[in-house]
Amino acid sequence: MKLLIVSQYFWPEEFRINDLAIDLVKRGHDVSVVTGNPNYPKGKFIKGYGFKYLTETYQGIKIHRVPICPRGNSNFMLILNYLSFVFFGSIFAYFYKEKYDKVFAVNYSPITAVIPAIVFSKKNKLKLSIWVQDLWPESIIAASNIQSTNVQNWLNKLVKYIYKKSDMIFVSNYGFKKSIIEKGVSADKIKYMPNWAEEIFESSKELNVTRKEFNVPEGFVIMFAGNIGEAQDFEAVIKAAELTKENHSIQWVFVGDGRKSKWLNEKVKEKKLEKTITLLGRFPTEIMPLFFKLADIMLVSLKDEYIFSLTVPGKIQSYMASSKPILTMLNGAGSEVVFEANCGFIANAGDYKGLSRNVIKSFALSTEMLDELGSNAFSYYKESYSKEKIINNFIKIN
Repeated sequence: MKLLIVSQYFWPEEFRINDLAIDLVKRGHDVSVVTGNPNYPKGKFIKGYGFKYLTETYQGIKIHRVPICPRGNSNFMLILNYLSFVFFGSIFAYFYKEKYDKVFAVNYSPITAVIPAIVFSKKNKLKLSIWVQDLWPESIIAASNIQSTNVQNWLNKLVKYIYKKSDMIFVSNYGFKKSIIEKGVSADKIKYMPNWAEEIFESSKELNVTRKEFNVPEGFVIMFAGNIGEAQDFEAVIKAAELTKENHSIQWVFVGDGRKSKWLNEKVKEKKLEKTITLLGRFPTEIMPLFFKLADIMLVSLKDEYIFSLTVPGKIQSYMASSKPILTMLNGAGSEVVFEANCGFIANAGDYKGLSRNVIKSFALSTEMLDELGSNAFSYYKESYSKEKIINNFIKIN
């Protein structure tokens, strides 16, 4: 199969599409990617990249990079970032003359990033499949609190247009199906293709590392890893941490960064939580299994929004692959997976009191009981989120 992948984000930015492309090449397929110049998540171009056309090769994948505006630190720059990929990506797609068997686009936010794939597939009369990672318009309405009926209607029309131009739609979460069907898509066009964790997480339990090496405090460590943004509801997380602050053996550790990082740092100081909360910043994906090894239990949280209740956050797969027990503070699919796997304790979105009770409950467990929860997580992961199984199925039906 000769496949063209269109994704606004690609290596060295860290997204699951990287794994898919690499694995397809290893299996003998010819893969090219149309993407932007990398600037996620910091909003600045990574060294060596910029506002330019660029072609390079990575692990056998031919990468065509189109000019885009960096994300910056403002909503205005973020909008320019999105629009510039659509504009320059579509121009490239229209004039690009290489022949392919199929086109595959990834719908990370925003869904407009699929438009260059539509241009290429229509011009070359090729079938287009898309992988819905972020459900529109629900996610943008939730994130931006859009109240205008006119804007919501316009977004719905845009999404319906993109779905109509797609021959097959892969969804990363079962809960997305209902919304997509309601937009006029036939159910038989929708296929389930969940996210998986990078293989390095599966070997984390074999790693030999000490907390002192990575500035992780001693005690019972609850670790949050990933984006520190608005969606993760750190207001509620801080309230839960306040309820356990008198027990200095309970340590909250945050590994990651994002738009909420400065706020979180200031709030820790304001609430005088320095003795029980540690902020370590962001590290490359390949380092994260070392941090996971040092945690007693992992935390995942999302705000009380309908769209988030349909989603299993990608970090859950990484936690499970690492054989770690999990604490949740979110509604719907994510908590359901943890409950079904019997690998931790769940609380509803925003229920900081429930989260703090579960922290205390998990703190009281023996090492053997925590290990058993972690083993349950890994078993569930291998059955439900094995990369090999998922990609085999993708190749079979795409």
